Amino acid sequence: MAERPDAASSQGEPAAPAADVYPRKILEYMEGFLISKTVFTSCELGVFDALLAAERPLSAEEISQAVGASVDGMQRLLAACTGLQLLNTHWDDGQAFYSNTEQSRVFLTRSSPLSLYQSIQYSSRTIYLCWHYLTDAVREGRNQYEKAFGVSSKDLFQALYRSDEEMVKFMHLMNSIWNICGKDVVTAFDLTPFEVVCDLGGCSGALAKQCTLAYPKCTVTIFDLPKVVRVSREHFVSAADQRIGFHEGDFFKDSLPAADLFILARILHDWTDERCIELLCRIYKACKPGGGVLLVEALLNEDGSGPLTAQLYSLNMLVQTEGRERTGAQYAALLAASGFTNIEHRLTGKIYDAVLGHKET
Repeated sequence: MAERPDAASSQGEPAAPAADVYPRKILEYMEGFLISKTVFTSCELGVFDALLAAERPLSAEEISQAVGASVDGMQRLLAACTGLQLLNTHWDDGQAFYSNTEQSRVFLTRSSPLSLYQSIQYSSRTIYLCWHYLTDAVREGRNQYEKAFGVSSKDLFQALYRSDEEMVKFMHLMNSIWNICGKDVVTAFDLTPFEVVCDLGGCSGALAKQCTLAYPKCTVTIFDLPKVVRVSREHFVSAADQRIGFHEGDFFKDSLPAADLFILARILHDWTDERCIELLCRIYKACKPGGGVLLVEALLNEDGSGPLTAQLYSLNMLVQTEGRERTGAQYAALLAASGFTNIEHRLTGKIYDAVLGHKET
């Protein structure tokens, strides 16, 4: 939002010369990547984990020894983390000791159930590299996987899952997102009437778990590529998750299981309008009469004016995929074109929102 003009300029007097204006906001934007890389590096080195394990404030020397870093470099990193309010500083006899803030303990340590560590690693090692080619993406209007990683992007998920390591990183990313935002999106609408649920592209199963927690009578089938299902079974979904099952396949090519409700969480934003309608039409045919489809996406304001996070995510979709972020009305139009009716959307107040469409009985 633009700042209000000063009193002098609003009364017709000459505005201050440009040389006297301090471009604070622009400088913050120019250096925003420094903040990201400070967070990325602190997580990668294990700074927050070392402080958690110690159970007491540590000096820069102790932290550098614990993580295998130089004392000088660590002192600078810790100072930056303190400035970012990620660490607390405690002084004793003129020496600084550091401890995690509550947010860092909860979200930046690997062992926390709500850890964003894996999401941060994916941002650092994959998304950050793609964004190096944002200028090319804007000029060309297409994703930049080929330049960033030397792999063809003709098959989107062959590029995204170009190795088992990369696939596991992506699955950890999805897991961390839904551990934080999942409950809000599955309870944005009352989904109690839908007892047989299919989570298309359900990945790690984190959203399926949130669904079974919120709705004790429902069962969820995770539909995903065979290699994703294999990794999910090995690393993410255990035998204790008795109401979660799997169905292997490609949702553009293979038969979809019948269900009362299909969930597509962060799926349609990967694809063009044409591919979205193609997929939604397949879902409409598989959906039971009286059933529905729940879309989980970062919704743009109807006039495109924000939120900033969704606007930036839409740029990320350009860099990484074939798709874009959309408004609630744009998703409603895709659903209507595929046969769904009684469409509405609800904002959660967090990153991801919900759109629900129904199939008539």
